[in-house]
Amino acid sequence: MLANYLIGLREGLEASLVVSILATFLVKAGRRDKLKLVWAGVVAALAVAAVGWGLLQFVTALTAKSFTTQETIGGVMSIVAVGFVTWMIFWMRKASRSIARELRERMGQALELGSGAVVLLAFLAVFRESIETAFIVYASAATATTAAPLTGVMLGLITSVVLGFAIYRGAVKINLAVFFKWTGALLVLVAAGIFAYGFHDLQEANILPGLQNLAFDISQVIPPDSWYGVLLKGIFNFSPAPTVLEATAWLVYLVPVLFLYFRPIKSTPSPAVPVRTAQENS
Repeated sequence: MLANYLIGLREGLEASLVVSILATFLVKAGRRDKLKLVWAGVVAALAVAAVGWGLLQFVTALTAKSFTTQETIGGVMSIVAVGFVTWMIFWMRKASRSIARELRERMGQALELGSGAVVLLAFLAVFRESIETAFIVYASAATATTAAPLTGVMLGLITSVVLGFAIYRGAVKINLAVFFKWTGALLVLVAAGIFAYGFHDLQEANILPGLQNLAFDISQVIPPDSWYGVLLKGIFNFSPAPTVLEATAWLVYLVPVLFLYFRPIKSTPSPAVPVRTAQENS
């Protein structure tokens, strides 16, 4: 539940910041009358994402008539969700420096094009986060027996909306660069666990071999039913007795992704301006 809360908080805060940037631009530009168009785009994006999540649930209910099918769907969707999470983390890491400027420029262009362009801009800006969240929640809930994953995401989204409104009003100041950096690192650990468990599901579906080949077994040290075992499982999908393939998938994902994540971002050098000599100027 905590991992899903973190996903909901981060995704929701990204969306809230996007809406805040667009709304602030319109207010400062004296175009408050266009705020309703931004909200129309936001509501439409959330509605489409909700419909997408519902369709995934509906298709799963129709096809998951056996244990093998259920594990196959769960495994495949876990791996797909990790792809979304990873893309989201690296996109935000790169775009965080220029996202405000780019959104203001696009809103200025949208205002010149008309009301439809304003709605579309708000829709596209929020739709990315909302559809990613829908996929991640679906993957997390695919193998869950309770409503904890969905509850965690909803609580995270509610918290993000409150924080986003407080930031917009100036009541709360957060170092967003630090926030996104360390929540991103934590999400890499979460994604590694989802990725590994996706392969475990495919092993249980007999699509991949090696279900009985354990890499290690520390169940005596970290019992799965202990409070800390349940906590590690809920946050990081930690298994005290992973298969060789499961442990390998965890390492293959975690090591290179963390390395790339913490690697310094190279700033794009400004184009060189040719220096004209006195003879050329004459």
